[in-house]
Amino acid sequence: MCWSAQADMVAGGVVAGVGLLCLARVRRSGHAERLPLGVLPLLLGVHQLIEAFVRLGADGELSAGPAGVARTIWAAIALPLLPVLVPAAVWCAATEPGHPAGPGRRRVLAGITLLGTAVAAPLLWAVATHPVRATVQGHTISYGIGVPHPAVLLTGYLLATVGSLLLSGDRSLRHLGLLTGAGAAGCALLSRLAFLSTWCALAALFSMLLLRWAGRPSYATQATGR
Repeated sequence: MCWSAQADMVAGGVVAGVGLLCLARVRRSGHAERLPLGVLPLLLGVHQLIEAFVRLGADGELSAGPAGVARTIWAAIALPLLPVLVPAAVWCAATEPGHPAGPGRRRVLAGITLLGTAVAAPLLWAVATHPVRATVQGHTISYGIGVPHPAVLLTGYLLATVGSLLLSGDRSLRHLGLLTGAGAAGCALLSRLAFLSTWCALAALFSMLLLRWAGRPSYATQATGR
């Protein structure tokens, strides 16, 4: 998205605030299994704040050193971290007592987490060994890092992130997966080169759905009707 550095600052601050509320709700729920997913909105808010510094660097308003650090941190979150964190967090949530996901579905989620880890490995290597480039294109930022086999890795990336939500066994997370998948497809159609920038901004907007999910009663309570 990245309309401007100022817009990213505002959006990132709002999403980070939602993330703090989400963590507070997870803490009140008393279920540590929800914590990894509860952290996601805060991470996405911080990610959006980092992109504000990337934008400042791309506009020449930030010196080369700090701008390079911002690009590297942004890429480290977007590329190797999210395809591992999202499926692992969904798997962790599925271990909550009373969760509708059975052992078979949890094994599938564990397999998707392994897929995400396999996708993250070459992405981590690329971030660690190549400079991250960022170019403003209209209202978006396109990133370049020299990732090998980008189409294959992008497919695995989406299977790990969106796929884990769709297969979570939780209706709210499944809806989140549908919205995220549809939004990601729309972003890719709008701008292939700016896909990751738009995708992460879009994912941050869905933090409100995770906030609602974090505040729900436990599955065991829902089952007993208490």
